[in-house]
Amino acid sequence: MTDKKVWLITGAGRGLGLNLARAALAAGHIVIATGRDPTKVTRALGQHDSLLILKLDITSFEDAEIAVAVAIQTFGKIDVLVNNAGNFFAGFFEELSQTQVRNQIDTLLFGPMNVTRAVLPEMRSQKQGLIITLSSTAGIGGIAFCSAYCAAKFGVEGWMESLALEVKKFGINSMLVEPGFFRTELLSNDSTQYAELSINDYADDTRATKTAWQGMDGKQGGDPQKLAEALIQFAELEHPPARFAAGADAVETFEAKAKTLNDQANALRELSSSLSLDTD
Repeated sequence: MTDKKVWLITGAGRGLGLNLARAALAAGHIVIATGRDPTKVTRALGQHDSLLILKLDITSFEDAEIAVAVAIQTFGKIDVLVNNAGNFFAGFFEELSQTQVRNQIDTLLFGPMNVTRAVLPEMRSQKQGLIITLSSTAGIGGIAFCSAYCAAKFGVEGWMESLALEVKKFGINSMLVEPGFFRTELLSNDSTQYAELSINDYADDTRATKTAWQGMDGKQGGDPQKLAEALIQFAELEHPPARFAAGADAVETFEAKAKTLNDQANALRELSSSLSLDTD
């Protein structure tokens, strides 16, 4: 078993996953970099003495089990799991096909669940570990044209918040990361797919929104390298933050959601508080 910290990163061939893999290697850690196509991961990361590249389609629990088994056989442990891999189906809900919505949730919610389910027995055995799951500001507040994406990310928020309560007693920490707009490849044609259906009532808004989103690709303000370095530092803490609003725009989203929930709680407080059974 190595004395170095062992990171397993999904979706490590591009975007934030690639930045994270490079940052972890630079910090002296061992990295298990995974992706659906390991040749693409290899092209992106090259060769390194502390790097193991494995095939892992996160929608396959069998893939997750195999990757974890190889990791344990090779290094004896997994210290940090980063659930990073994802995709993006953009469009108004009615225009997204049922297949697209299911694919979005399979990848963004059930995918991280598959990998985490495969890793948890090892972390419980080790009595330590950290699970970092990439959520989004779209998991904090709803966004038009992102209904399926938001549904998946809201699910990730609830799942991880609950999981944290279940595994804390085993020495396992968890952390949700909610990035705003970072200059990754999420809005590229390789990562974003648009609605398959076309409904006249949405047509003008769909056209305008699609043009605007495509125009944002490569112009996002967040630096993924800085985010990767921050996550490397968080992983060294005894008590990492439960949530991290990544980016000034993410902080604004957190604050706006908190205000909205507070306003909604107070708007009908008297009625809400009067719904107990009358025991007299």
